[in-house]
Amino acid sequence: MTDIEKEYNLALDYLYSFVDYSLKHSSELAKADFSLDRMFALMESLGNPQNKYPIIHVAGTKGKGSVAALCASGLQAAGYKVGLYTSPHLLEYTERVQIDALPLTHQELTDLVDEIKSHVKKFEKLTTFEITTALGFVAFAKAEVDAAVKKVGLGGRLDATNVVVPKVSVITSLSYDHMAVLGDTLAQIAGEKAGIIKEGVPVVSSPQKDEALEVLLRVANKRSCDFTLVGRDVQFEALESTLEGQRLTVRGPSSAVELHIPLLGVHQIENAATAYMALKRSGIEITDEQIKEGFAKVHWPARFQVVRREPPVILDSAHNQDSFVKLCETLEVYFPGRPAVLIFGASEDKNIPGMFAEMKAKIRKVILTRADHPRALEPDKIQPLANQAGLRSEIVIPVHAALKRALELSSKDGSIVLSAGSMFVTAEVLKEWNLTHEPAQSS
Repeated sequence: MTDIEKEYNLALDYLYSFVDYSLKHSSELAKADFSLDRMFALMESLGNPQNKYPIIHVAGTKGKGSVAALCASGLQAAGYKVGLYTSPHLLEYTERVQIDALPLTHQELTDLVDEIKSHVKKFEKLTTFEITTALGFVAFAKAEVDAAVKKVGLGGRLDATNVVVPKVSVITSLSYDHMAVLGDTLAQIAGEKAGIIKEGVPVVSSPQKDEALEVLLRVANKRSCDFTLVGRDVQFEALESTLEGQRLTVRGPSSAVELHIPLLGVHQIENAATAYMALKRSGIEITDEQIKEGFAKVHWPARFQVVRREPPVILDSAHNQDSFVKLCETLEVYFPGRPAVLIFGASEDKNIPGMFAEMKAKIRKVILTRADHPRALEPDKIQPLANQAGLRSEIVIPVHAALKRALELSSKDGSIVLSAGSMFVTAEVLKEWNLTHEPAQSS
């Protein structure tokens, strides 16, 4: 191992030595001491780097990563130097902090950790996510980015990213997830997400259920924000969907634009329309042509990513009931009537019966496995739920063996091999696929 790899591993050890709620069970998450006070104090100590460039801030239950990636790609095509902050990562921790679509190098992350240590030690109870978020803000300031896109980690109101006054606040599709922390009604969840709405800052929202929309409108009105609702104030329409990508139109009161995206699935049409409006409402100078160019080049892996056409191998990040509805719809668009062998794992706080119910008609067999992650549920606890749903299943651990087994079954009858249910399982499937097959590029 080279010196830099040793230093990088030590930097990761340092980050993980703090409380990392992404590794905690939901019972611990529910009683966590979430507060923005220590985050504001840390940012003040660092010289408030988050105020040094315009920011697009993206919250939501599903689609926020895709919308953030689309916005960043659009800005980059417009000639801007662009920071993108997302979580969790798929293969490498450094993916969380990207500049012009390139993750930080191991050396850059190591140097940034060394730089912020003296500031971090001034404050108690900081978490891994808070420190990483601060590190991202610092990285973007040091790189002198022209703009940054920040994806919320969890919720919005008390999320570590919520120390910004952005150019536009974006709220993607809201559904039920992380209910132990965010509440068990859509109105409560919307209230947490609406916490990113700032006084006088424009808001762009994806289409929402009435219960959620009512809350977002109330908060935006109270804070004197211009509110754009995609699907009401601007219309969007899918024109064509193939495995090469999708074409859509977005129509405003006085203009229309045709866009092409490589991301697959009906929900990505909605995400593209949301990202387009976010860029238009941000006040950052950008033309429709530049947005078109950026959207056509976006890369956002493990979102209905077809890594092999025949028999199909598809990697997806669906991990709640609503996203499984969308996953099922997307399978039917591109592979109508074709059954799937599902490689499935889940975190212990997920609605597994709900996910199985949505996908039941498409599943030939479930290969139950477990990611190398503290919150991953043991497959023998998932199997009774598969039985109750009337699904055939078998347990195969670890993930690389589960992929091998699914490929075996697929080779016999041409079934789709599909990984979904846990971002962490899909990340391990992607890693194994890249090791044993042609590395996955895109859909």
